[in-house]
Amino acid sequence: MNKFELDKSIRRTCRTCGSEDLLLFLPMGAHPPANLFASAADRDQPQVAFPLNTQACLDCGLIQVADQVPADFFTNYLYVPSGAATMHSHFAELAEVAVSKANGGLIVDIGCNDGLMLSHANRLGGKTLGVDPAANLATIAQERGVRVHTAFFNPETAAELRASEGPAAVITTSNTFNHIDDLHGFTEGVLMLLDDDGVFIIEVPWGKEILETNEFDNVYHEHLSELSLLSIVRLGESVGLDVVDVTKLPVHGGSMRVFMQPAAVKVERAAIVDEMLEDERQAGMTEAATYQDFAERVHQIRNDLTGLLAELKAEGKSIAGYGAPAKGNTLLNFFGIGTETLDFLVDRNTLKQGLFSPGMHIPVLSPEAVAERQPDYLLVLAWNFLDEIREQMAEFEAKGGKFIVPLPVPKIVP
Repeated sequence: MNKFELDKSIRRTCRTCGSEDLLLFLPMGAHPPANLFASAADRDQPQVAFPLNTQACLDCGLIQVADQVPADFFTNYLYVPSGAATMHSHFAELAEVAVSKANGGLIVDIGCNDGLMLSHANRLGGKTLGVDPAANLATIAQERGVRVHTAFFNPETAAELRASEGPAAVITTSNTFNHIDDLHGFTEGVLMLLDDDGVFIIEVPWGKEILETNEFDNVYHEHLSELSLLSIVRLGESVGLDVVDVTKLPVHGGSMRVFMQPAAVKVERAAIVDEMLEDERQAGMTEAATYQDFAERVHQIRNDLTGLLAELKAEGKSIAGYGAPAKGNTLLNFFGIGTETLDFLVDRNTLKQGLFSPGMHIPVLSPEAVAERQPDYLLVLAWNFLDEIREQMAEFEAKGGKFIVPLPVPKIVP
């Protein structure tokens, strides 16, 4: 038993199935919250940091962060999906699915963020309501014409909304479910708000893809859980929701759209559900060796990437970073990559421009800085949008600029 297993701050049970058969496989040290960007005034001040320890449940294949930061860190939130063109088309497609299944009924999007998905649903004639605790994002959503109830979602919120709005025909949550500590309370609230034959749609990164493509950077304090399909099935069974269908998605390095309905409806589940559960079994998602091998690969990636960056700096090359996503901050802090290596970061999200990255305090500028300063290399921290970034940075590449892609293994493009 190692010191991390003895630490009382480490979570002792699985968030979805309640198992105590947990394996701590990737302790990453203390990290500031991945969206806690520093202002110029605070740049030289130490930031609050919390342990970032990654566990796996060997009963259901859930990957979870054991250490949660206080909820009030997320009332002013800096991530918005609108900065990536890929996400506009993705949420337009999700809106079509939601409107079709709602058939005129209410669509509730939990974690609606800046209202991107619901704005598409509104244009399709959907009846919609967003729920989000981040007041700053609710304002942006409302400017898009999206109604927002500003609150954390739980059974109390569900009861309040059911009384004021009636039951929801469709409830969606995209990359929010993985941010929830009390998943049982959350899903009980969903069941309470959902119509008797309603549909609950969850979009999250698929844990199997995270393991197979070395996506350790998907782990940060806000991503409390990286879910396997089996973990969602087990969670649903415990509260009365059945997984009835799944769609595989390319976004965020490989995700899944999981459809759930009340167990009382007795919907026969699609064949793909069992196929994906079998894929998880064959991938070893409930075997300790799978996670130990993953951790070894991550440490090798750290050695390879930091070695490559050091070689380039020794040759006098200039390097900046493209993207300031939360996942990028996990990578920078765990690998110890700071201003001695990266001159600056660029990001299209104006909420982050003019700030400094959490922990490493690298300045975040607008993408125009690349053309102005013309670094030799761009470390692509938002690597899941590489194709889109290369299109945006075509002029940089045409002038001889190159990209360093850190995952699934470090490589230079072209």
